[in-house]
Amino acid sequence: MTQHKLSIRQRNVDNILLAAEQVFAEKGYAGTAMADIAEAAQLPRSNVHYYFSTKAELYQAVLFGLLEVWKQDALCFELYDDPRIVLSSYIRAKMNHSRTRPYGSKVWANEIIHGAPNLGAALDDPLYDWAKMKEAKIRQWIDDGRILAVEPSGLLYMIWASTQHYADFSHQVGLLNDHQPLTDLQFERAVQTVTSVILRGIGLEP
Repeated sequence: MTQHKLSIRQRNVDNILLAAEQVFAEKGYAGTAMADIAEAAQLPRSNVHYYFSTKAELYQAVLFGLLEVWKQDALCFELYDDPRIVLSSYIRAKMNHSRTRPYGSKVWANEIIHGAPNLGAALDDPLYDWAKMKEAKIRQWIDDGRILAVEPSGLLYMIWASTQHYADFSHQVGLLNDHQPLTDLQFERAVQTVTSVILRGIGLEP
């Protein structure tokens, strides 16, 4: 396959995945048809089936794609050792994706809330291993006296909950903001607030 064809393929796949995020978020897995996704992607249904033969395959691709995005957000745990830099970078990355990929976060939340009925055990190992690596880093900071002693998993859950709130409850955020989406300045203040609260909670100054 030529580079040009590979580029077209990747563009189509990315387009389908983003459209699927939105449709799955709005209609749920059971309420979504491949035709809905094709319409949202502005592609013939046959094109969608060419890349993803079943709805289940496409749904898994959406969720595992999101997990990869969030893994990229967490690369700061591997690149840096300073807990202030790592957590500030991680929170900002998570917040930015809550703003730019809100539908994806909603799809993920809906699947997990219902006990991962469509992914089942396929999610267990990649999510477990990834989270335990982050917990180990936090535990090392605690052992070295660099942050206050907290439960590492609890710290991760708090970061996930506070950052993904802006995606999962975007309607509520807008409603409480006089029925308007957050401006760039308001969003930056939100990032700084979440960062400040998290860092001060473990004994660090932002």
